[in-house]
Amino acid sequence: MAQKPGIPKGTRDFSPAEVAKRNYIISVIRKHFELFGFQPIETPSFENSSTLMGKYGDEGDRLIFKILNSGDFLRKVDDALYTSKDSTRLTGKISEKALRYDLTVPFARYVVQHQNEIDLPFKRYQIQPVWRADRPQKGRFREFYQCDADVVGSQSLWQEVEFVQLYDTVFSALGLKGVTIKINNRKVLSGIAEVIGEKDKLIDFTVALDKLDKIGEEGVKKEMLEKGISEAAIEKVQPLFRFTGTAVEKLDRLSELLGSSEEGTKGVEELRFICNTIEATGLEAATLDLDVTLARGLNYYTGAIFEVAASGVAMGSIGGGGRYDDLTGIFGLKGISGVGISFGLDRIYLVLEELGLFPETVTSSSRALFINFGEAEALYSIKAIQSLRRSGIKVELYPDNAKMKKQMQYADKRSIPFTILVGEDEMNKGHYTLKNMQTGEQKAVSLKELTEVLAV
Repeated sequence: MAQKPGIPKGTRDFSPAEVAKRNYIISVIRKHFELFGFQPIETPSFENSSTLMGKYGDEGDRLIFKILNSGDFLRKVDDALYTSKDSTRLTGKISEKALRYDLTVPFARYVVQHQNEIDLPFKRYQIQPVWRADRPQKGRFREFYQCDADVVGSQSLWQEVEFVQLYDTVFSALGLKGVTIKINNRKVLSGIAEVIGEKDKLIDFTVALDKLDKIGEEGVKKEMLEKGISEAAIEKVQPLFRFTGTAVEKLDRLSELLGSSEEGTKGVEELRFICNTIEATGLEAATLDLDVTLARGLNYYTGAIFEVAASGVAMGSIGGGGRYDDLTGIFGLKGISGVGISFGLDRIYLVLEELGLFPETVTSSSRALFINFGEAEALYSIKAIQSLRRSGIKVELYPDNAKMKKQMQYADKRSIPFTILVGEDEMNKGHYTLKNMQTGEQKAVSLKELTEVLAV
């Protein structure tokens, strides 16, 4: 008995309707990427392990899918290592490549390799799948698309301002109102770690703080204690858990708190510039919220960080990003600052679906199906089909000379609004019989009239 086929957990098949909806989102995002001056690139689905490992922190490294070397991958493993069952050491011997975890690190590698071919500042966008060995749950998959836009070669904060506007413009075009763009700055977090006396535990501090919305205040405190952060330090950071007020009020309080930290003060001023500029220019679909607990768990962020949440839907972030001052430095190219954001295609899809925001036309099928009555009739029909397609009208011919009932049922199941009947009488008179599948009305039309009706 043949084994029933299946797909790996955390992956999905997509139906024609689902693909059409995904393509709609991608087309809107791509349009606005290009409207803002970004250029498209693509990178391989897998990279050398050395390119990816160590760039996302310990938690990120554990979620990278490793690819076994081709051929006899155990040949380089000696007996002692094999029997030790040390998976960390063993992986380095049997796997030299890995599926990309995100698009940012591959982009940094791209910039370094192609530095003589690009002009700085370089604005790129990239829409491709990534893979993470995460635990699958609603809105979280092991294979999913990211839609990234980045600028490298400029330290100007106007880039951050434009990214906030880009988020707002895209979500407005998708009809997704009430979006919250959370913003913080890693310099602020570094300053907080400094003033509470835990600067050497910055990574542990930010990783724990970033989980506030997932595990709550007590969970964050517990994790900080487990990471060796003192109770006295946690007590000092306590006000951050309930940091309320307007952006101006929050920034003023942060200025007082971080007055003794040069780095923290710089982070506050960067946030002040972005928030004040957005306040002056305004947003259409989104609001900008200063969230001092936002940390984003990726180690390469050094300045402003973003995370986007949709209102009215129980869903994780639908976008995020931030400033990274020297990501290319890990590949030997120093001093190239960058900033970028990402749109979470799969989560945006789920949000639009739940809120009923997809336009009906997104999943529209062919406008008409030509019924196949035989070889001569099909030839007569195909000439009209060519003309209609040149006019940009989606039409098709049923491929087989099957019973008319079967062909009509096919059109009905596909939600095709019109069928076109061509028999001997139609061919002799040079016209077509157009049937409205919803009303059942039929009428004889010329090719010109047929084009006008179907083009509506």
